[in-house]
Amino acid sequence: MIKVLTGAALAAVLHITPTVVLVKRPDAVKSLLPGAEAFFARELHLSNADRHRLHEAVDWSPEDGVLTFYAGKAGDRVTGTLTKATVETKPWVLEALRAGLVDSYKGLKPGDVPGGAASLKDRVGSLPAYMAGQVDKGVARALVSYGTFYRSAKA
Repeated sequence: MIKVLTGAALAAVLHITPTVVLVKRPDAVKSLLPGAEAFFARELHLSNADRHRLHEAVDWSPEDGVLTFYAGKAGDRVTGTLTKATVETKPWVLEALRAGLVDSYKGLKPGDVPGGAASLKDRVGSLPAYMAGQVDKGVARALVSYGTFYRSAKA
């Protein structure tokens, strides 16, 4: 019996949740940055002080200390900048997306507070609304990361 319980515990600990891809990254970047003709990825490696600063601002920092930004350009004009995000709750995120979640993020600038979850109030179920709140947190993290690190590193 001990061997069975040990085996079950070991299996639970070693279980790795597979990555779920909602949209392939190049397709997502192209659809989220309409009008862009060229796309660039840029990784910023944060110092421990910068990781702490980001954590203080949004209660988060990347595990590996690397922020990845994706920028789209039309000629010399930047059409927008995105950050990498992952999620495991595809059905709920898809429902929030179908209800127009990303529409509320258009035009946000560093310092703005994302309101995607609030924009879906009474239009989606509780789990998609929860996931929209999680996406809001990710967008807030991206805005702070962009405003604090990307723009200053670009100069």
